[in-house]
Amino acid sequence: MTLLSQLAALLAIMSTGIVYGTDVFCALVQRSALEQVDDTTLTAVMGNVHRFADRRMPAPGVLGIIAAAAASVLAAVAGHPAGSATAAAAFLLMVVWALVYLRISAPINCQLTAAADSHETPADARTLQQDWDRVIVLRAVLQGLAVLALGTSLIN
Repeated sequence: MTLLSQLAALLAIMSTGIVYGTDVFCALVQRSALEQVDDTTLTAVMGNVHRFADRRMPAPGVLGIIAAAAASVLAAVAGHPAGSATAAAAFLLMVVWALVYLRISAPINCQLTAAADSHETPADARTLQQDWDRVIVLRAVLQGLAVLALGTSLIN
């Protein structure tokens, strides 16, 4: 059972790492780059980025959440309470991340994608992006802490 919990934790790390890396890139690079472009370019680029990201990123995100939950349960069954607790902490951090994403980021993604589809630039395009940017550091921190907790679960 220990091997299964470790494999689940490794799968969770790999999957969550994809989301974590993406969020860190957005926080460190994308935000600053988008400040340098006009609103029409911002809308076109981010609308199209969100179109593909919203289709492709749920797979590693959901897989990470499920694998973290499995790692927690399997570690508990194997008699590793500390490993179970840290994997459970990772699971909770990812659930909080998902709530932030679904309540704040996803609606903005939809607005920018719709605007890009219709080749329109919303009057509030910059504000939409700033609202999205306001939670990207939080999202990156939540994912980073989840990856750290999952790594810790492997040594407990």
